[in-house]
Amino acid sequence: MIEVLAVPAYRKLFSAQIVALLGTGLLTVALGLLAFDLAGGQAGAVLGTALTIKMLAYVFVAPVMAALVERLPRKAVLVGADLIRAGIALMLPMVDQAWQIYVLVFVLQSASATFTPAFQSLIPVILPDERQYTRALSLSRLAYDLESLVSPALAAALLTVLSFHDLFLGTVAGFLFSAALVVTTRLPRAAGVKQEGTLWHRATLGTRIFAKTKELRALMALNLAVAAATALVLVNTVVYARDMFGGSNADVAIALACFGAGSMLVALTAPRVLDRMPDRVLMRAGAVLLSVGLAGAFALLAVPGTWPVLLGLWVVLGAGTSMINTPSARLLRRAATDSTRSYIFTAQFSLSHACFIITYPVAGWIGAAAGQPMAAAVLAIVATISTVAAFRFWPAASRTGPVPETMKG
Repeated sequence: MIEVLAVPAYRKLFSAQIVALLGTGLLTVALGLLAFDLAGGQAGAVLGTALTIKMLAYVFVAPVMAALVERLPRKAVLVGADLIRAGIALMLPMVDQAWQIYVLVFVLQSASATFTPAFQSLIPVILPDERQYTRALSLSRLAYDLESLVSPALAAALLTVLSFHDLFLGTVAGFLFSAALVVTTRLPRAAGVKQEGTLWHRATLGTRIFAKTKELRALMALNLAVAAATALVLVNTVVYARDMFGGSNADVAIALACFGAGSMLVALTAPRVLDRMPDRVLMRAGAVLLSVGLAGAFALLAVPGTWPVLLGLWVVLGAGTSMINTPSARLLRRAATDSTRSYIFTAQFSLSHACFIITYPVAGWIGAAAGQPMAAAVLAIVATISTVAAFRFWPAASRTGPVPETMKG
């Protein structure tokens, strides 16, 4: 898998991704502590609003920004987004009201919604060989999973000698280092004719390509299955561990680590698996696994079951999400041309995050109002319907091919 790091451009961009992820992880911890410092017992409401703003930026700002910066050099876009994120992180320790957090988070996440799709769309250009690209996707998945484990531990270690305000400086350093790595990376020239048309045409181009491509419609359904499982784990693990099973904060961390371990296990083995089977087989199997895992979570909560069973289910759900997430960019790569690539990757970024606007409230609100078993049941139904849709949209003989560039009419 690490053979792709021999490519200098990818090695630098991957390093930039890692340091930016670590900075973002520190930001998450620091933001929670800042919210508590400003709002006390209402910190949850402040954070909930900030996370909603984050998702709205990802869903609605990403396509517009992709259209606005499409004619700019990729390096300038990436470096500019990193510098904006660093500047906002530098301002966060100075806020003294919740509304200021909301404004700064919106700007910061809008910059992230510009950076991430542009970054992702560069990788298939740097690594045109599909075998290498698959290994790069697995490394990227591992980076995300490891960040979720390393960042909290790093933050905890730093907080023994620093105040939480100083964590924002770590975030600033991460984004600045990321920008420096991008500046020193030789990026390939973008080939092909740039998209013409109105801002609306360009902002909606990726979504229209998704709607007209069977495999990408299937991916949209699979994204919803991933969101259903992820929402149950991220929103309700603390409730299960602390309330239903009477555990500690350490048990919450252990459960989330099991979810991450399942994801990492698949990410490590996916390159070899995808050398032997089509994306369709692995991704549809992942969707089935998520549906079964969520149904198992419902049964566990309704009976109720035991803590080790929940940990096992979390490993299953982590594996299922990675079986879909790791190969998904291969579908985008095959559906894209040089002039539509950034739009398709942006559409995936935006549409996949839109699924969480549905599943986060289901996991949280239904769990609080109707009980945790009901929330798990509804999410299991959502995942099952999504799985059925993916099977229908993605027949066995189907394969993604490049989509015409303009998609007009």
